[in-house]
Amino acid sequence: MPETVKPSRTPAATSQRLKLRRDLAAAAMELFATKGYEGTTVDEIAARAGVARRTFFRHFRSKEEAIFPDHDETLVRVQAVLEAAPAHEHPLDTVCRGIKEVMRMYASSPKGSVERYKLTREVPALREREIASVARYERLFTRYLLGHFDEAAHGDGVSDFDEPLLAEVAASAVVTAHNHVLRRWLRGGAVGDVEAQLDHAFAIVRKTFGTGFGANRTEGGGRSLAAQTERQDEVLVTVARTDAPLEDIMSSIEEALRRR
Repeated sequence: MPETVKPSRTPAATSQRLKLRRDLAAAAMELFATKGYEGTTVDEIAARAGVARRTFFRHFRSKEEAIFPDHDETLVRVQAVLEAAPAHEHPLDTVCRGIKEVMRMYASSPKGSVERYKLTREVPALREREIASVARYERLFTRYLLGHFDEAAHGDGVSDFDEPLLAEVAASAVVTAHNHVLRRWLRGGAVGDVEAQLDHAFAIVRKTFGTGFGANRTEGGGRSLAAQTERQDEVLVTVARTDAPLEDIMSSIEEALRRR
């Protein structure tokens, strides 16, 4: 079954819930730092945060999950970026914009993010939890890209069997680029313009994996309306939006030439 991101609650309830999750996460981090991960119990985390044990389990299923309090809300924001994407935007650019929400989550608390990074390097259970969180974003991006796959834009020799592979590879490339920049930033003490570093990495991904996905696809899976080219005898006539990416225009022309 496809993973569904549940909508947020009311703003007040969401804010209160997120605050408590962050309080629990801060308590867990403090105890992990002083007593060690194995030496810390859920009861101690709850007591440090000033709540009951049952309250802890209303927010987290385990103590390793407690140091990742923001991923659920961030996943909702990422999905909102995908759903609100402009019709003419290249789908891979949309995915890159979406994953920036994850980077902003880390950048909102640089010191805490560095401490969490160090801890996840030391505790295998936390590392596994982090990997599971990353996989949720990757699945979301894969489904989005697969929904915008354009066989004609990708060229000859692409079968229906290949489309899920290509979407998954492109989604994985975006996530890998993000994680590479994030880890380097955290190892450096979370200093520097991390968004600029991320944009540079995304440019490489876009150049390498950007073909094959059509912006502004119709509901019926038709071709993009951002740029259309038709043959009229020996003349090519191209109609394009003024904000259409140049590569979309060139792809439309190349496709028309191949139909000679």
